[in-house]
Amino acid sequence: MSVGLVLEGGGMRGLYTAGVLDAFLDAGIKVDGIVSVSAGALFGVNYVSGQRGRALRYNKKYISYPNYMGLRSWLRTGNVVNKEFTYYKVPMELDVFDEVAFEKANIPFYATVTNIETGKPEYHKIENVFEEMEVLRASSALPVASKIVEWQGNKYLDGGLSDSIPVEFARSLGFDKLIVVLTRPIDYRKQASSGRLYKLLYKKYPNFVKVATRRPEQYNETVEKIIDLENKGEVFVVRPHQAIEIGRLEKNPDKFDEAYNLGLSDAEATMGQLQSYLAE
Repeated sequence: MSVGLVLEGGGMRGLYTAGVLDAFLDAGIKVDGIVSVSAGALFGVNYVSGQRGRALRYNKKYISYPNYMGLRSWLRTGNVVNKEFTYYKVPMELDVFDEVAFEKANIPFYATVTNIETGKPEYHKIENVFEEMEVLRASSALPVASKIVEWQGNKYLDGGLSDSIPVEFARSLGFDKLIVVLTRPIDYRKQASSGRLYKLLYKKYPNFVKVATRRPEQYNETVEKIIDLENKGEVFVVRPHQAIEIGRLEKNPDKFDEAYNLGLSDAEATMGQLQSYLAE
């Protein structure tokens, strides 16, 4: 029996996912493939490498650094989340990501990105986190807050803009069981957007503007689809039982703890049901 895992994004809401995944590590939950997007990709690699607590630890430690994330970085580099310090210095020198363990786990790990020229999602299989850090960075590169990320001749931004919860791609991989970790409660729906900002700043990329403007509709349709699959017993969903009071680019470490602990407790509360689902 093969088990797939889908990880939604959401900026610092992703620390909820980090808590869920650490509960999975504690309980010995194993999966055979992961499809992630945005923060789900950035934090999800730590589950594969078995580095419990790492996502919470480095965010709390370095969030106060002026070259980690914030206005200073945005004004100086065009990226709110600093490229060189946050994506390279932290995981390679300061709080080292265990690349050896990631590769040894041999778990296919896909990061979703949005090709801004086609407007379509692409799902890149990450073989080496350090060598493909630009793909992970692209998956979470928010419009306006980030420069366009170029990788292998293509231009990318946040994968969540074209496929907020890549459950259909995960289903296409043929897993027998599928776990979906969301970062919004069951009653959350996005409000429609006029897309004016996208039209103004990305007019050179009409396909991107179209898909980004339609994102709320696409997101809501996907949520309804997941609820239907959940009711049919075809997927198992872990989601916040209450709204996570944290900003996408939150800088308050107390909020980090709240989001993480909520994920940890929600996963622990549903662990028995999850184990029964996987045993069926």
